[in-house]
Parts: sequence; structure tokens; C-alpha cells
Amino acid sequence: MTMPSLKILTAAIALSVSASTMVEAASLMLSHIRPEGTAIDKDARVFAEEVAKATDGAVSIRLFPASALGDYTTVQEGLSIGSVDMAVQPPSSEVDRRFQLTFLPYLVQNWEDAEKTFTDGAPLRETVEELYAEQDIHVLGAWPVYFGGIALNAKVENATDPTVAKGVRLRVPPMKSFQLMADNIGYIGSPLPFSDTFTATQTGVVDGIIGSGAEGYYASFRDVTQYYLPLNTHFEIWYLLINQPAYEALTKDQQGALAAAAKRFEANRWKTAETDQARNEQLLEEAGAIIISASDAQIAEHATIVRKTVWPVILNDIGADWANEVLDRAGR
Repeated sequence: MTMPSLKILTAAIALSVSASTMVEAASLMLSHIRPEGTAIDKDARVFAEEVAKATDGAVSIRLFPASALGDYTTVQEGLSIGSVDMAVQPPSSEVDRRFQLTFLPYLVQNWEDAEKTFTDGAPLRETVEELYAEQDIHVLGAWPVYFGGIALNAKVENATDPTVAKGVRLRVPPMKSFQLMADNIGYIGSPLPFSDTFTATQTGVVDGIIGSGAEGYYASFRDVTQYYLPLNTHFEIWYLLINQPAYEALTKDQQGALAAAAKRFEANRWKTAETDQARNEQLLEEAGAIIISASDAQIAEHATIVRKTVWPVILNDIGADWANEVLDRAGR
């Protein structure tokens, strides 16, 4: 072999090794919306550690907590175009209004019902995965969070009576379902981004918050939560997501490592979520909030009103034929 040929062969081998290394190593950003040290932050760190261990460090995942990469709508858009690699967060109906279906108020009634409805392989879960896939986002797993309630920064008369107009303004997420729910159970819904909610509540722009639960209120709003109403307004579940091209760039073994770690991530959370909800309600109390309990009959009254007044509007908004077909398959 001549010297030029040897040099060309050596260069080709080096380039091949370099390209192989680039394909087989990945450093991924993972966004979530809670502060460091919260339950999701801890579980996400365990997930990242398991992936790193299973891939011998070839896949490293760096966490960006507390919406450091933007609110969940911005991050979902980033996931779609590839400017963000991964996230654990709720779906954004601003990106696709059909995601409102997963947040229908009073869609599920208890933890057993929630797990059957949202677990891997369930019809509603499959629908969520299809919606994300249309945006070039792959669903790795889910993280059940809580049943929602209402946080108030001042005492409200008849707070648990959905038939009484209270004249109280609540921050709602920018989703039509929450706006309508607040308006139809005696409150006034005021859509605000998550990032503006604390200041708005602190300064009196709004008197309280709907759209979260004890975990969220304790993590982000305990200093402006004087009363908490556990009304089971909705079931919150977040999804562990990865940009589809970023996922496809991984080797099959690396994809398998992510899938296995994601399965444990989800299964472990279903075991602890209900207990964690009770713990966060207790933490709210310890932080000075008064828990205003609602009876099963009061919760049922809220559910009846909301299903009658809110559901038809939302289903029509997102496409009644499509939505009802999904709900029928889900047994709703």
C-alpha cells in the first residue's frame, strides 16, 4: 500500500470512529416546572441517574427545574422543533387545543379510576401519545401528580357551594376548560401564565388560583395560600417527553435504557402519588393554610354542574365527534 493510500485509510478510520462516537453519546436537557428538591425534581434526577448508569454514561441528562427553559407551552414548542430535548410537564392546549380533553374537569373520580384511564396502553393515553407524535414529540412515560383544588389568599364565604356567585377572581391556566369551570362554580376565571401567578395573587390582581393541587400550591404558592379547597377539580398528570429526532438519534440500546427507566419512573409514582397528595395538604397546613374540606356530596355537586355546563362547550371546541369517540373508548 502506498503512503498516500495509508494516510487516506487512517483518516477514514478516524472519521468513522469520530462519527460513531457522536452517534453513541448524547447530552440531553430535561425541563420541568417545579423548584429543586420537589418530588418531581427528585424523581427526574433518579431517572437521569438510571439512564446514565444503564448507558455507561453515554447518555447524560441535565435537569433544568423551575421552568428555567420557559413555561410549559414554550417548552412544548421547543420540544417540537428540537430546541429542547426533554421535559416532564403537562400538555399545552395552546399548542393543540385537543389536549383539553385530558384536563376535562371531573374526568376521573378516584385514584384507581385515574390509573386505569391514564396508564400505558389505555385508550386515553394512546390518544395523548398520538397528539404528541403529530408534533414530533415521543412520550416515554407519565407522572401522575394530584387531584386539583382551589387556593385562596383570603377568606371566601360559601367557598364550597358551586351555586353561589362569590365575586372572587381566580387565576386559571390558559385553557378554556379551567376558565369555564371557574365561571360555572361561582368564581371568576382570569387566565394568566404560570410565571405571572404568584405576583398576581400577592398583589391582589387575583384572589386565588385554580388549576393546580396541594403539591403545586405548596411548591410554588404557599406564601400566598391562606385557604385550600380540595375539590378534586381535575386530575393532573404530566408526561415524560423527548424530541422525536433526538430519540431516533440514540442507539437501540440507549432507547431501551430510556424506556426501562421511564417505566420505573411512572410505576413508582403511581405507588406514591396518593400518599404524596395527602402529605402536601399537610405541608400546606403547616405553612399556615386552612384546609376547607368538602364532602363527597359537595364534590359530586360540583362535578354534576361542570359536566353539564363545561363539557359540551369543550367537546364542541375540540371537535365533538373526535372527542366523544375518544371518551367512549376510554369508558367515560
